[in-house]
Amino acid sequence: MEQLQVQLRTCPACAAQMPDTAAFCPGCGRSMQEKARARGKVGALPENIASTIAYFTFLPAVAFLFIDPYRRNRFVRFHALQCLMYSFAAIAIAATLRLAALVLMMIPVLGPLLVLVIGVLFGLAAFMIWLVLVIKAFQGEMFELPILGRVAAQYADPS
Repeated sequence: MEQLQVQLRTCPACAAQMPDTAAFCPGCGRSMQEKARARGKVGALPENIASTIAYFTFLPAVAFLFIDPYRRNRFVRFHALQCLMYSFAAIAIAATLRLAALVLMMIPVLGPLLVLVIGVLFGLAAFMIWLVLVIKAFQGEMFELPILGRVAAQYADPS
């Protein structure tokens, strides 16, 4: 009979033992997945500051993709690309909601109310996502949005 061997590792925070495949420590709950973090300076700015600036409109993000040495830094490139993709996705969703609003406005009384509620909820959600992205970039984390973040990470390697 063949025995299955499980590799064990210890948590760096609390020294609890767990399987090598564990995502979180069973003792303290700390994540065991390594995340890329900002480590130094790129050009005149620290990586986390440059990445944070990329989220303030799409202009700094585009600039960071074309100006050396920022375009060669994977961390800054990732956040610039994710910012651009998030901006385009938000614009596309807003345009779609605008078209849906034209149809909803035909419903008497309830239509304008639905348009207002949907518009406010979308605006709040878009702002909250943007705020999380800015905070995570400032903290030096490569926080990935579910679909856009994977694509940004794929294209973030400088060519």
